[in-house]
This record gives sequence, structure tokens and C-alpha cells, in this order.
Amino acid sequence: MKPKILLVDDEKDIVEFLQYNLTQEGFKVITAYNGKEALEKMNVNPDLVILDVMMPKMDGYEVCTRIRSMDEYKNVPIIFLTAKSSEMDEVHGLNIGADDFIQKPISPKKLVARVKSNLRKSETMQSDAAASKEITAGPLVINREKYQVLLDGDHVVLPKKEFEILAYLASNPGKVFHRDKILSDVWGDDIYVVERTIDVHVRKIREKLGEYADLIETIKGVGYRFKSVD
Repeated sequence: MKPKILLVDDEKDIVEFLQYNLTQEGFKVITAYNGKEALEKMNVNPDLVILDVMMPKMDGYEVCTRIRSMDEYKNVPIIFLTAKSSEMDEVHGLNIGADDFIQKPISPKKLVARVKSNLRKSETMQSDAAASKEITAGPLVINREKYQVLLDGDHVVLPKKEFEILAYLASNPGKVFHRDKILSDVWGDDIYVVERTIDVHVRKIREKLGEYADLIETIKGVGYRFKSVD
């Protein structure tokens, strides 16, 4: 079965150009021209979403946030494809749950490579989650299948990437991970994300862990380690 791509952009020429190239690579492409239409078409259960930021009716950031709030779609990879180029825009997009952030213009071959990379990463994460569904570390319980975190029995809501980083570190307690290793394993080798993004995500995770924030230790000049809990 062909992977289904939901392609969302308000520029018709861009949509038609990318749709043609993705179709040539064996993908089934469903198109939408604004944020509202994109949400309506999520019922086709796409395997991946390519999303512009600046659109009428509802911008891409709001669309991404709404997709991530729906349990049935919270694990669908989302790629922002946008003319916005600042680091702040990229960090914001990743913080709200996007998997990749690509600046326009981009060659069709490079876009296809990033799509395939994100799909592979998604399949790997699903496989890993099935192999190890639940991680328990003291007061913390992480269910990788349900993307659910409990802290002292209370639910903690984490965006997708924050969840994946927490689960990644917690699955290897006591092990020190370099920032570039976390970037590679959580985002994939073919996706460019600045190291500062890791620090931003870890800071937000710690805020949500509250009094247990020290479960994630900073190894100065290196990266992070999840504290071993007896």
C-alpha cells in the first residue's frame, strides 16, 4: 500500500509541483489549501503531513497543535515546509510537535529524502514502542505505546518530541548521551536540527517534572543522563 501524504499549502503552484514529484516517488498525495481544510482531511489517516506555516483561515502552527491534541493522529510525522527561516520559528515548530522544519525553496529530491527519513523514523519508533511499552523509574511511568506519562499517578502532557526524548533517556538510566547522539536517534541523521533545540526540549520536560526535574542530569559540555532510580 502506498504511503499517504497530506500536503498543505495555500500556493496552488507549489502544491501541484510537489504533488507531482511525490506521486512519481510512489506516494499517494492528498492536498489541502488552508488549515481548516487540512484538519478536515486528517480523516484519511495520512502517514505523514507536509504543512505550510502562513496560510489563510488557520496557520500551520495552529494546525500542528490541533493534530497533536488528537490521540489518533498524535504520532503522525509532521514536516513544516515554510519560507520562515529564523531559529525561533524552527524551535517553536519543533516544540509544538513537528518532526522536521524545512525552509523553502527546496529541491523535490531533497524533500522526498526528508519524507522517507521521517517515515523510517516513525516506523522505528513504533517498533521500539511495541518492543518496550512501559518504562518505570521511581515515581515516573512512561507508556511508549500510548505516548502517556504518569508522575506520582498524575498524567503529564508532553508534546511528541519531549515525550520521545524523555523515553529515550529513561530507557537507558545512568548512561550519558551526547547532544548529537540524541539529535541523531530522536530526529534522524537526515534531519538538520540545532543542538540548542535539545536544551530547549529538556528545559520544558524538567518544568513538567516539577520536583522530580533532577531525574534528568546535565553533563556539562557533553549532554544529558537520566538518573538511575532504585
